[in-house]
Amino acid sequence: MRHRLPADVLLLITVLIWSFHFAVIKYALTHGFEPLAYATARFGVGSLVFAAITYGHEGTLRMRTRDLPLLFGAVAVCLYLNQVSFAYGVERTNAATIALLFGTMPVLVGVASLLLRTEQAQRRYWLAAAVSFGGVALVAAEAEGGLSGDLGGVLIGLGAPLSWAIYSVLAVGFLRRYSPYRFSAVVGLAASLPLVLTALPQLSGQDWGAISTLAWGALLYSMLLSFVVTNVLWFTAIERVGANRAALYSNLQPFLGAAFAVVALGERMGPLAIAGGIVIAAGIVIARPRRTQMGVVD
Repeated sequence: MRHRLPADVLLLITVLIWSFHFAVIKYALTHGFEPLAYATARFGVGSLVFAAITYGHEGTLRMRTRDLPLLFGAVAVCLYLNQVSFAYGVERTNAATIALLFGTMPVLVGVASLLLRTEQAQRRYWLAAAVSFGGVALVAAEAEGGLSGDLGGVLIGLGAPLSWAIYSVLAVGFLRRYSPYRFSAVVGLAASLPLVLTALPQLSGQDWGAISTLAWGALLYSMLLSFVVTNVLWFTAIERVGANRAALYSNLQPFLGAAFAVVALGERMGPLAIAGGIVIAAGIVIARPRRTQMGVVD
């Protein structure tokens, strides 16, 4: 998994692919795919491919027995909830809205660290949380259908960065013992099982013939580019320059994602949504996370 490109180029490519994914999944869900059927095909197959790559790279996926209960319990559940909330959030509201909600990620990671006592209490995280959720309220108010019409989609969508934040904090101890490749591969496989079981009704009822050719292309983009390729690039870059520099690029994702949704899907961003994005960005600046734990990303 060696790349000759500079680490910053790898990080920029990764974030651009992730940012465009918001528009890609929205297109797929409006052109034939059911949310859980799409999430399962994308995440389940992607996890198998990534696990195969990791096994080829490290020669093993073995984890210590005493780590398995937490790994297959809370950690995998967080990743499972992340996939479900992301798919349904994008389905129930527009892609630009969900992209902006992901701007709360650095703040949520900081707050989760405080609540789970993996980091000492710092008032700046609570201030950042207050500012960021003020931005979320503005984004929700601007969402399609208004606050009352689309609140469900916004709340479900907010579950994606929230579950990822908890997952990131829980990952800290594991990433001291295992490489990010092995940790992400094993947890991805563990989370795929409940995802498949939950998606069985949609998988059996999915009208596969109604899916457009471009929607199938969107699934391949999600599975191979947004999942497998970007994680290889991301972890390679982190090994070279560390998580702090990577976090600077990841903070661009929600705002680039919203911009791609506007350009590619013709979605509208009104003044409240734009203001909400600015306020969320202010929350990121206030939080200034010193350490970001990186695992598998949508």
